[in-house]
Amino acid sequence: MIEKNDWLVIGLITSCHGINGQVKIKSLSDFEERFSKPGFRWLQKENEPPSKIELSYGFKQPGKETFIVSFKGVKTRDHAEQLKKYKILVKTNEIPPLKKDEFHLLELINLQVKTLENNELKIIGKVINLENEKNNLLVIELFENQKKVLVPFVKEIVPLVDKKNNFLIITPPKGLLEL
Repeated sequence: MIEKNDWLVIGLITSCHGINGQVKIKSLSDFEERFSKPGFRWLQKENEPPSKIELSYGFKQPGKETFIVSFKGVKTRDHAEQLKKYKILVKTNEIPPLKKDEFHLLELINLQVKTLENNELKIIGKVINLENEKNNLLVIELFENQKKVLVPFVKEIVPLVDKKNNFLIITPPKGLLEL
């Protein structure tokens, strides 16, 4: 579960943009205002402590999941280049409130994974990580052989998430767990 004062990665700085210190950010968030609304954010290089930075403005690139952003004090391409590969973070207590039956993907980590076999629920593994490129993928470690498998996080394959009881149910297509 998400703990208060933990960090949530919401984006990655992939490159600089232009000559005036702008950067290109790959979004890992469903909340576009995180990259367009001015205010403070946090940057982190690898596992160093996060540092505070002020976002001046930003906009989404048409047809892409990337944003062009300007940070206060970053005025040159050379300075922007130094920020490449930094993570953009927010504190988990700054996560926008969700509607009933909604949740943040980070809350799926460590949930037990169950399947329905012969009308009985069987625990087969646990969620150990997330992959968020073009699709949201759950990284599930199977208890039977400690193998790690990627499972698309779509309603057809993950029909139920029960945060209260710490499990989710998957209905994987034939062969998915053998890959």
